[in-house]
Amino acid sequence: MRTILVIGGSKGIGKAVINELIDTHNVINFSRSTPALSHPNLYHHSLDVLKDPLPDIESIDGLIYCPGSINLKPISSLTEQDFKSDFDINVLGGVRVIQKYIKILKAGQYPSIIMFSTVAVKLGMPFHASTAVSKAAVEGLVKTLGAELAPAIRVNAIAPTITETGLADKILRNDIIKEKMKERHPLKTYLQPKDVAEMVHFLISEKSKTISGQVFELDCGIVSFKI
Repeated sequence: MRTILVIGGSKGIGKAVINELIDTHNVINFSRSTPALSHPNLYHHSLDVLKDPLPDIESIDGLIYCPGSINLKPISSLTEQDFKSDFDINVLGGVRVIQKYIKILKAGQYPSIIMFSTVAVKLGMPFHASTAVSKAAVEGLVKTLGAELAPAIRVNAIAPTITETGLADKILRNDIIKEKMKERHPLKTYLQPKDVAEMVHFLISEKSKTISGQVFELDCGIVSFKI
């Protein structure tokens, strides 16, 4: 059974990823809060990947970095600290974890790294300056690491449109807004966490063994189509 390290698996997309993988993989989770799920295949470490020492792990076959932010403000209201905080969460935390575990990951079974971007990098959306800057850096990191680590480790990213998680509660705050958000997307829906988790499952599996350095837009058509 392969072992997958999930960063940020107690909530949102990370929680859905653990639920998707747990029956067929050993899952090690790092997060500040403990996942509600209890399972014999789940091993949890309570920690902050930006500050706390990262524990030694014997072996892993995949690394999924889920932490993110939705920091929506006009550029005139964003502070330098906003940009630094978003960059820390989205980029530097991932870099720290990758640097810690890259040697054991290389020894894994068809090893893979997955990070997260956003459709706002390509679409150009108001009030997303800080989020889009940090996620654009994630995409650059994925491209360069995909080249640097080939053929030993595959590296890909997923760029979701809005997903119904706690992180998006302030946006999807009532049923009227939810319906309007669905109408904005050509496929007349937005994402549920399980939709993203299923793509993660594919990208860490042997089925995607020829794919690296890619950013997959789970966009419900909002970037791809103009209808």
